Amino acid sequence: MLKIYTNVLFANYINFKGRARRKEFWSFFFINTMFYFGLKSIVSLMDSDEDLLFEIYTIALFLPMIAVGFRRMHDINKSGWYFFIPFYNVYLCTVMGDEGQNQYGADPINELEYLKELGKNLN
Repeated sequence: MLKIYTNVLFANYINFKGRARRKEFWSFFFINTMFYFGLKSIVSLMDSDEDLLFEIYTIALFLPMIAVGFRRMHDINKSGWYFFIPFYNVYLCTVMGDEGQNQYGADPINELEYLKELGKNLN
């Protein structure tokens, strides 16, 4: 999961093109949320009025979160702008992506990778 997070953060920092599967989106969202609350608690423990570190983190990860959300919408063959529709976007982020190619690019999960993941779940 951490590998997916670093891939989104460094390889696709502000990449709004292509597709992102559910695993990529939710892994990034989960780890980002954990870091966010962890950093927030550290800043509150420091008992400082200056929470510059927290603000820098929030600003730095704003665009990657939007970008992975856009790519997730592309995976289900929707415009990335659907990511900004409250509550509907949560539903769309849980829907299985289109199989094969769609107008936004190739399927991010190839068949061999999918079979390997199924095998991991059986063990």
